[in-house]
This record gives sequence, structure tokens and C-alpha cells, in this order.
Amino acid sequence: MKKIIFITFTALLFVACSSDDDNQPEYVPAAFEKGILVTNEGPFNNGSGNITFISEDYSTVAQTIFKNVNGTALGNIVQSMGFQDNNAYIVVSNSQKIEIANRYTFQSVDSITTGLENPRYFVSVGGNKGYVSNWGDPNDNTDDYLAVLDLRTNMISSTIPVAFGPERMVTYNNKIYVAHQGAYGQNNLISVISGISVESTITVGDVPNSMVVSGSTLYVLCGGNPSYTGNETAGSLVKIDLSTGQVSQTYSFGATQHPTSLTMDGTNLFYNLDGKVYKVNSASVSLPGTSIINGSFYTLVAKDGKLYAADAKDFASKGSLIIYDLTTNQQIQEFQTGIVPGGIYFNE
Repeated sequence: MKKIIFITFTALLFVACSSDDDNQPEYVPAAFEKGILVTNEGPFNNGSGNITFISEDYSTVAQTIFKNVNGTALGNIVQSMGFQDNNAYIVVSNSQKIEIANRYTFQSVDSITTGLENPRYFVSVGGNKGYVSNWGDPNDNTDDYLAVLDLRTNMISSTIPVAFGPERMVTYNNKIYVAHQGAYGQNNLISVISGISVESTITVGDVPNSMVVSGSTLYVLCGGNPSYTGNETAGSLVKIDLSTGQVSQTYSFGATQHPTSLTMDGTNLFYNLDGKVYKVNSASVSLPGTSIINGSFYTLVAKDGKLYAADAKDFASKGSLIIYDLTTNQQIQEFQTGIVPGGIYFNE
């Protein structure tokens, strides 16, 4: 991998900073639009997560961009990131906060440090309202909630109690669909949030870990209960008709198969299972589908004919982002990231 480091002079110039990872001088461009952002969780208990930027033409890689711009680390476990207008909302779970930065310069805008307890993911609806899933105490299955954010004031305006283990969220027609993976346990629900209340819940397979919306259909990939629970269950792909809020089809994997990281490009669904990436045509689902790429990846995102795969390697050293051409299923690029790359986003 070639790493090109350069200085960009625009309205703002960010000076060279020393990387905590390798103590080598690194220069950060003044803007991070038109590129890929990777959130790196970092070491679990004794380190800070960070964000990697890769320009859309692949010519530039900048590490630890938030710290290099602002002079402060993000905190422990950069869990995820979401966007609304010009802002990036960076969820730092073990530090119990959200850092808000301009998504194009990564200059700090604000931070939310109260009212969050083990926050996980952020989505926005309607411009002025954001939602953050919170585990609460992960050993208490009764205190989980969504925090509702007023994005004009960056304050939590209310909370919505939900079933335990809320994780990833997607939006459709101003409603929030929350996958309850189950925190340190297991769950099998999707909550439907309208405004500041739970409108309904939908029972799916065990451990729903990822979701995509296509038209008026929500596809939910469920990993199934792992073997260590003593109650192992098969993974499943659940199809929900969003016009009715009902499960229209459930497709089951093998009894010991536990898929992860559902993503979609066009009519094709992609996911990781047993060290391989599989492709399934949503128009004619037959599991497990076709194996197209070898590799166990921490997360996958398919977009515009490419598959972006985060490889966390040993979860203790720097990971990588690998890009595949989905026409040939061949690797076309690989870039170094921080420790435990867990989220892939596009700054357009």
C-alpha cells in the first residue's frame, strides 16, 4: 500500500501532528469531503479510537484525523458515526459521549457528555431530531433506551425505553427501525419508533445484527444464538414488508451457521459467513447463496459495484480496509487503518 501524505492549503491549514501509533509526522488536509471515513474502535479498555480518511481517488490516506485537527483524542471505543447536514456525530461508547465535528473539516463543533449510557449508534430524522441507541447497564436488561437529541441545541430532549440490546438503526418514512441484538445477551426484536414512542415491535430471528432497506422492504440478517450460550440457533434472513410492518418471509441458514454484516448493492445482498463473503440475489433468495470472496471481515459495505471490507486482523494491531470490484470479485485496493476498524462511511 502506498500512503501519500500532503499539505492542502485552503481557507484552513492544519499543521503536522505526531501520530500516537508510529510517531511519524503526518499532515492532514483541510477538508475530508469526497472520500471514505473509517471509524476505528481502538483497544477495548486502555486506548483511544480514531478515524481514518481515504480520498475517493485513493491517492491520500490520513490517520487519526479528529485528533490531528483538534489536538484531543476521541476517547475509548469509537463505536460508530452518523451524519446530519454538515455534522458528523461520533459515538464513543466506553467514554459515554458523542463528539460532534464538521464532517468536511473535522473541526470540533460540540460534544454530548450527559444522558448517555453505553451509546451505540446514531440516526437522524426530520432534520432537527437525532436518535442514539443505548444499552444502559449491559448487565441489566430493563434499562435500555433511545436518547432523543435536539440537533439545534445538541441536548437530549427525551428518552424512549426499549427492549434490551438496541444496536443498529435504519430509517424509513420518518420511522426508526431498531435491531435488538441483545447487548451481552441475545434478543430477537425490531422496534419501530415513531416520534418519541415505540409504535410496535416485530419478532425476527435470534440476534439481528445488520439491516438494509430496499424500496419498501427491510432485510434483517440474524446471526442466531452462538454455541457458547448452550442454546445455539441457526442464523436467518428475515424480509419485512414496511408497508404492513409484517414479516413476509424468513430464510434459514444451517443449524450452526451464524452470518454477519449484511449489505446491499442493486438487487444483490452480501454478507460474511464462515470466512467467506456470499452474494444472494434478493429477487430469488436461496441460502447461503454464492461464495465470492474469501475472508473474515469485521464489517462490510457494498456501494456502486464495489465491496468495502474492514479487516480487524488480531484486534490488537492496525487493521485494514480492503476494496473489491464486484464485477470480478478481485481485490483492487488495500489501505491501513487504526486498531479495530468497525465502521465504513462515505463523505460525499
